[in-house]
Amino acid sequence: MTAETEAAFLESLGWSEFFAEQLQPAEEDLVPRRVAEVHRSRLSVASPTGLIRLGISHQVNTGEFAVGDWVVAKPHDHALVRRLERRTLLQRRTEGRQHQQLGAANVDTLLIVTSCNADFNVARLERYMALANQAGTAPVIVLTKADLVSDAETYEEQAKALQRDLPVVVLNAKNEDAVAALAPWCQFGQTIALIGSSGVGKSTLVNTLAGLSGEGSQETGGIRERDAKGRHTTTARSLHAMASGGWVIDTPGMRTLHVSDVAEGIDLVFSEITELAPHCRFRDCTHDHEPGCAVQAAVDAGALPTERLARWRTLLAENRKNTPQMTGPRGNKILQKKR
Repeated sequence: MTAETEAAFLESLGWSEFFAEQLQPAEEDLVPRRVAEVHRSRLSVASPTGLIRLGISHQVNTGEFAVGDWVVAKPHDHALVRRLERRTLLQRRTEGRQHQQLGAANVDTLLIVTSCNADFNVARLERYMALANQAGTAPVIVLTKADLVSDAETYEEQAKALQRDLPVVVLNAKNEDAVAALAPWCQFGQTIALIGSSGVGKSTLVNTLAGLSGEGSQETGGIRERDAKGRHTTTARSLHAMASGGWVIDTPGMRTLHVSDVAEGIDLVFSEITELAPHCRFRDCTHDHEPGCAVQAAVDAGALPTERLARWRTLLAENRKNTPQMTGPRGNKILQKKR
C-alpha cells in the first residue's frame, strides 16, 4: 500500500491535525487506526483492507475504549500501542455506577432520533441535547414516522424550540430521501452518531445511510402501538461507512437517561434562562421568589414558559445530585456522590 493510499484512507475516516499533532517522533513507524467495534475481550479497527482485530494484552481494559477512538498500532501484527486523546466524547453515568459509560468518540454530529408519536418527549430530548453539548458534538433532532401523522409540523415546531438555532430534520427513515436530508452532516470525513429510544428507526436509518442490506444490515424491530415503545435490536455500538464518504455510529436504544456531569451542556440547552440570570437583582437568585428576578419577569411577560423553567430546575437538580464531587483531605481526595 502506498503512503498516498494510506493518507487518503485516514482522511476519509476523519483523521485531522488534532490527532496528527499527538504523534511522537518515535512513533513514525506506527499506523493510526480508528476503533470500529468494542467487545468485552477484543477491539476491531477500520483499515484500508477492512475490519481488523487489534492485538491487545490481557491488561488492557476494553471498557476504556469507545467506538470512534483513534489508536496507533504496529503495522505488521496490529498490536495496540496507545489511544490518542479524543476531540469529543459521548458518555453517561448509569445509575449505581461510579464511572462514566463510554458511548462514542470523535463524533462531529449527534442525531437525536425520535418519532412523531408517543415517543416524542421534550424533557427527554433536552437531556439528550445536554449530553451532546457537554460532549462537544453538535446536536440535530431527527423526526421519523412523520408520514404516519397529520400534524408533523407541530412536532417540528416543538423540537425547534428546545435550543437556539437547533437543526430539526423530518424524514422517513426507510426512504432514500433521508440520505439527501441528512447530507449536510454526512460529508467526506465526517462522523455522525445516532441516539434515541428503541423502535424510533435508528437502525433503519443506519441501514439507509450506509446502504446496508441482508446479513450486513442492522436488525430492526417494530413498536407497540399503545405506547410507541420498541424492543432493543442494537446491542452494541459499531462504525459504518456511508456512501457519502462519512461514517455513522449506531448506539443501543435508551429510554432513560440520568444526567450527570453536564452542567455546561444544560446551560446551552436553556441559554435563554442562563443569559437572563446575570440581570437578576441578587447574584445567588434561585429564580423562584426573589424580588427583581429577571427570569420570573420573563415568565410573567409570557416570554418564558413556566414548564420550560420547571424542566430546567429538574435537570439542574438531578445533575447536581448525580455528579460526584471530590471530597477528603488534601492529596487523598476521592469522588463521591452528593447525598
